[in-house]
Amino acid sequence: MEILEAFALTNSYRAAGELAGCSHHTVEHYVTMRDRGLLPDGVTPLERVKLIDGFMPKIEEWVERPNGKVRGDVVFDKLVAVGFEGSDRTTRRALAVVKLNWRAGRRRVYRPWVVEPGMWAQWDWGHGPKIAGRQTYLFCAWIAWSRFRVVYAVWDKTLPTVISCLDRSMRAFGGVPTYWLTDNERTVSTGHVAGIAVRHPLIVAVGHHYGVTVATCVPADPETKGGVERTVQIAKADLVPTDTNLRDDYVSWGELVEACAAFMVKVNGREHRVTRRAPAEMLAEEQTRLHRLPDAAFTAAFGQTRKVSWTSTISFGGVTYSVPHTLADQVVWVRVDGDEIVATHIAASGAVEVARHLLSTPGNPSINDAHYPPRPAGALARQPKPTNAAEAEFLELGDGARVWLIEAAAAGTSRVKVKMADAVQLSRLHGVERVDWALGHAAMFERFGDGDTASILAAHPVGQRRRADDQHSMQPSTKAWESFGEVAS
Repeated sequence: MEILEAFALTNSYRAAGELAGCSHHTVEHYVTMRDRGLLPDGVTPLERVKLIDGFMPKIEEWVERPNGKVRGDVVFDKLVAVGFEGSDRTTRRALAVVKLNWRAGRRRVYRPWVVEPGMWAQWDWGHGPKIAGRQTYLFCAWIAWSRFRVVYAVWDKTLPTVISCLDRSMRAFGGVPTYWLTDNERTVSTGHVAGIAVRHPLIVAVGHHYGVTVATCVPADPETKGGVERTVQIAKADLVPTDTNLRDDYVSWGELVEACAAFMVKVNGREHRVTRRAPAEMLAEEQTRLHRLPDAAFTAAFGQTRKVSWTSTISFGGVTYSVPHTLADQVVWVRVDGDEIVATHIAASGAVEVARHLLSTPGNPSINDAHYPPRPAGALARQPKPTNAAEAEFLELGDGARVWLIEAAAAGTSRVKVKMADAVQLSRLHGVERVDWALGHAAMFERFGDGDTASILAAHPVGQRRRADDQHSMQPSTKAWESFGEVAS
C-alpha cells in the first residue's frame, strides 16, 4: 500500500521507488497487478525452478528413515554423490522445509499437569562438586504441589544411600506422598520386560514400610519428570563451582553440607514464579494431605548395628573406626560398600551417613581427626590461665607478660610472684605498654633477676632510641690493616 500510495503521488515508477525505498521494477509490478484487478487479494508468486527440485523425493526418504534426525551436511554429501551441483546452503534450506513438513502431525502434545496436594513427589541425581579430588552427588527431590525442594550431598548413589535420602526427604516434607517418581536406575528397576519395569525387591520393601508407591518414568524420556530435572539444574547452577556463579571450591565435606542447607532455605523461602507463594508456606497446607510417616526408618539396607564407645569409635570386623564425637553412647548402622565401610545414624530428621572409612585390618585403627573437637593444649603448649586477682592483673599487661611467665617458669626462676607484683607496680609508673614491652625483651634475653625489668626500662627512656654508630659499635675496625704490604725499615 505504501508503494501504491507513492505512485499515486508521483505518477512515476522511479520517484515512487525512491519514496517507498524499493526498486522501480517493484513499483511497476504492483501497479500492474492493481490495474489487472489482482489486488488487494494479491497473487502467489510463481515458483522458480531450482536445482534441488529433482532431488526432493530422495531428501524426504532420508528424513523419513531416521525419524527426522538426519544432518544437513550428511544430506549434502549424499546429494553430491548422486549428481547434485547446488550449494550446501540450498540443501540446508530444502532440508529444513522437509523436516518441518515431516514433524507436522508427529509433534508431541503436552497436556498441562494439574497436580493434587500430597499426591506426587519426584527425585533425581546431579553431579556435585569434587572434594579432595573425589566426586560427590546431589540428591534432589521436590513435592509437586507446593514445589518444596530438598537437596542432599552424598558420596555415592547406592541403594542404602537412596533409601536414607528418601527417608530424610519425607521427614523434611512432614509426611509421605502417594507416589514417588524417578528414573530407571538399577537401584530402582532391575530391568524391563515388554516395556514394563521390574522393581528392585528392596525398593518394594521400602514402599511397604512407608506406604508409598515408587514409579519410574519412560526410559530415556526426562520430559516425564521435568519438574525434578529443573530442580537438579537449579541446584547444580547454585552449588557446583563454575565461572558463572563465582563460587570457590569446597575445602571440606561439611562446607558442602552447609551450602546445601542454605540453598534449601533460600529456594523454599522465596516466592515461586508459578504459584506466587513461598513453597515453605504451601507445604504447611499440603502436609494435611500427606500420609503419616513411620517413627522408625527403614534400616534393612543399612547393615549391622554398633554402639559408639566413649572414645567415639566403633568396632567392625575386628577394626576400630571413628565416628563423630557427638554420637558417643548412641547406635549406628554399619555396612561395607566396595572397599569402604559406611556408618549411618538414624536421627530425628532421618537416616544420615555420618562416617566413611577405607577398610582396614585388625591392629590398624582408622581414625579421622575431623570427628573430634580441637585437641586441648598439651604440656608443651599450655598457656597461662589466671587463678587469682594478682595473676589476672599481671597477665592483663599483654603478650609480653604471658611470654615472660612461661619462660621464667621454664628457667626455674625464684620468687616469680614477687617479680610479677613488681611488674604490675612498674606499669602504674611507666604505663602498661612499656612494661609489657620490657617483659617481652626480658623473656627474649632470659633476664629474670631482681630489678632486670626496671633496668631495661631505665636503659630505654621514653623518646630516645639507641642506634649503633662509629663511637658505639662492636664491629672491629680496619686500623690493624693500615701497614699491610709495607716493607719494614
